[in-house]
Amino acid sequence: MTETLTGVQLWDGEGARGLVDLSWELDGADAAITGISPAAGPDSGLSVIPGLIDTHVHLVGYAGEGRADFLSWPLTTRPEEQVLHGLAHAQRALRAGITTVRDLSADDVQYSLRRGIEAGLVEGPRVLAHGMVSMTGGHGDLFIPPAVAERKSVADGPDACRALVRAHARAGADGIKIATSGGVLSVGDKASWRNHTDAEIAAIVDEAHALGMPVAAHAHTAEGIERALAAGVDSIEHGTLLDAELAARVVAAGVTVAPTLLINDRIAAGRGASPEQAGKAAELVVRRDALLRSAADAGVDFVLGTDANGAHVAFGEELNEVRRMAEVFGWSAERALAAATSRAAATIGRASSLGRIAPGLLADLVVLRGRPWERIEELDAARVVAVVSRGRVVAGAL
Repeated sequence: MTETLTGVQLWDGEGARGLVDLSWELDGADAAITGISPAAGPDSGLSVIPGLIDTHVHLVGYAGEGRADFLSWPLTTRPEEQVLHGLAHAQRALRAGITTVRDLSADDVQYSLRRGIEAGLVEGPRVLAHGMVSMTGGHGDLFIPPAVAERKSVADGPDACRALVRAHARAGADGIKIATSGGVLSVGDKASWRNHTDAEIAAIVDEAHALGMPVAAHAHTAEGIERALAAGVDSIEHGTLLDAELAARVVAAGVTVAPTLLINDRIAAGRGASPEQAGKAAELVVRRDALLRSAADAGVDFVLGTDANGAHVAFGEELNEVRRMAEVFGWSAERALAAATSRAAATIGRASSLGRIAPGLLADLVVLRGRPWERIEELDAARVVAVVSRGRVVAGAL
């Protein structure tokens, strides 16, 4: 079955293509774009852009009314129930035009959710899931209070790190996440703390790459970024204290960075955060904007990654993050939009199918009023008319 949009202004992920008629063909569970031609009729007043891609989220967290404790909720909630909350978060993102998300702390809950969406059992965005390899007492481990006996898997020593990578691969992971510095929301550590030895990081990256999985590295500090780059990771998450020397190395390596601006702004301001967490974030944020602006000027490929978790950044707020990126980096509207579409698709290894609108690519589209590639303030959920995912309207109407 063929679907057609007529008389729409098209921004295809790289540039504006004027007024077009756009068609795609449904084929089973997915759909591919089949035609783009100059519009045969009048301007509908609508625009079309590719579905947005958030390269850094955490789907599993409380999604109900009110507020649950961010750290304790996953520890007191059955995995079967966690899947439902993760699905609610995923669908909220989808309704705002985020048609692909990458979960960077996944386990069987996210793997199961992804398989259910892919099978067409439930509606949701495309999900990529990276399994976390954390050390005892590391950033991932310190999300769990010390009195909790049933802890998520950690790995110490190169052999154990390899084994955990293999376990994630067996469970269905799309990639691996590591931490090469401490964190902000984890309890009791500091961003400056080393996570893993160099030998452990090398083993993780080597094993992941041998199994065809990319590695995303959480790193706030210059030392953490340097160690991640030396090990050959595929993306940097946060990159908060990215200095000029490291920026040049990031560019040379072709590594992308997801800056997660909003979440650290909010934690620094005390939103949903303890005094310890707010203090850690404030110490980083005070230096961040000038460093990242210089890095952007040097050519670092920043892409959309929000760290959305439902508590500090809601799913669907990705559009706000894109506008914040434009502000901090001094970008044009078009460059900011590319960070959430074509450039983000390349980061997750899907440049040949997602992030752009062209014949043969998959039909993930956002239909909206305005031209956000000219005025980034028009990238707003209130302007979204319809969201098309896998060729089907999943929000709004055409």
